Amino acid sequence: MLWWFTLAAFVQGLEAPSDLPAQLRRFIEVYAAVESEAAEPVDAQAAIYRGAIPGMLRRLDPHSVFFDPEQFEQLKELERSTRKGFGTIVSVLPGRVIVLQAMPGTPSARAGIAPGDEILAINDIPLDRLDLDQLVALLGESRQRPARLEVRRPGMAGLLRFTLSPEEMQAPSVERAFLVASGVAYVRVSSFDAQTGAQVREAIEKLGGRSLRGLVLDLRNNPGGMLPAALQTAALFLPAGARLLLVRGRAVPAGEEKVPEGTQPYEFPLAVLINAKSASAAEIVAGALQDHRRAIIVGEPSFGKGLVETVYPLSGNTGLALTTAYYYTPGGRSIQRPLPGSALRGSGDGTGPTGGIQPDRLVYPEPLTPLRSVLEASGAFTSFATQYLRRHVVAADFNVTAEVLDEFQSHLAERKIRPSVEEWSREREWIATRLKAEIFNQSLGVDKGEEVELRRDPVVRAALKELGLD
Repeated sequence: MLWWFTLAAFVQGLEAPSDLPAQLRRFIEVYAAVESEAAEPVDAQAAIYRGAIPGMLRRLDPHSVFFDPEQFEQLKELERSTRKGFGTIVSVLPGRVIVLQAMPGTPSARAGIAPGDEILAINDIPLDRLDLDQLVALLGESRQRPARLEVRRPGMAGLLRFTLSPEEMQAPSVERAFLVASGVAYVRVSSFDAQTGAQVREAIEKLGGRSLRGLVLDLRNNPGGMLPAALQTAALFLPAGARLLLVRGRAVPAGEEKVPEGTQPYEFPLAVLINAKSASAAEIVAGALQDHRRAIIVGEPSFGKGLVETVYPLSGNTGLALTTAYYYTPGGRSIQRPLPGSALRGSGDGTGPTGGIQPDRLVYPEPLTPLRSVLEASGAFTSFATQYLRRHVVAADFNVTAEVLDEFQSHLAERKIRPSVEEWSREREWIATRLKAEIFNQSLGVDKGEEVELRRDPVVRAALKELGLD
């Protein structure tokens, strides 16, 4: 999402006038009748917060949203780049939650939670009875208040019990940064917040700065965030005075944003990765770099959300995000995709029938084959890695050998999973990569595990090839 925050003061002119419009008078009359005459008592706050206001906003577009006090506080946390939580990275499967890493210095690490631990219950709620959606919802809720965990540790008799209190933790928007090839940096940005521009620059400098041969900037699955952060990030690669975007709206003055004077941009070759979940601020960055021919865009067409959403603080610690204008790329292309049934008009000016940013090189991720789907859903990679690490110590130069693959086949057979010879041969390289990644997740850290998979990622490989750096 892309927000223009206006937290400094309440918006002027939003107070209801004394001479109420006829439509508002009718609403008050209906509400008064419901409150006094309905067969059952009415929760006034729920009727307004979850009924009347959302109903009105749905007539506009799906991005205009009302926030109750709890939701509005969460929104402000996102803007501050902080999250409440326990500092645990987990693998979530239907009915199962496996710990991959307890981040140093967090409540989980201090309590002694370790990689391979299986969380069996949270606040006395057994997890094996929950589907994936229910699990994700429960994990999200539990991060907001103290939680009691019941844990099974492989190789240990009995269960472990922990009580954790959530803490405010920094949530960096630069999730991964490493050298994907000699002199070529890979930087993944998960969202755009107040620190993103500085974090991207810091990551580049740590990996070689201006001496780099190239950069792969990964904006896949990035839903957007704060406009200033997007502008700061794009400005790292464009000359002073270059136009970054245009803004046009009914009540918003037409304007443009440019790279500040005195900027000294990086000049190495650049590829930007996008997919269907790259939206808003991520699309602004990709569109600006594409229009100036500064980067090659690789991946899938982006989501198509080019809207100015102004956030208005309201009384009672509530808030309103309202769509007030459209964003356009430096060349005048609308990012916004058509939204049938809404008041938004969409693009229609050369970005394609679905809006969004169209990649220069169209590359899709590898398909999830039937065998891959079975193996991922079974949790076999995680359970095998846990067992393997009880018997072996691995170093950074570890590789999956034929012997390890044979062990994994035996592990699958114990779970009554028996791939055909043809399936095994076809998926052998992928299986070896997933095994190495899971073993690294639990031994060297999730960042090292993800590096293993990213080096095999077809979109990353295509980007390196387009840059001539493969």
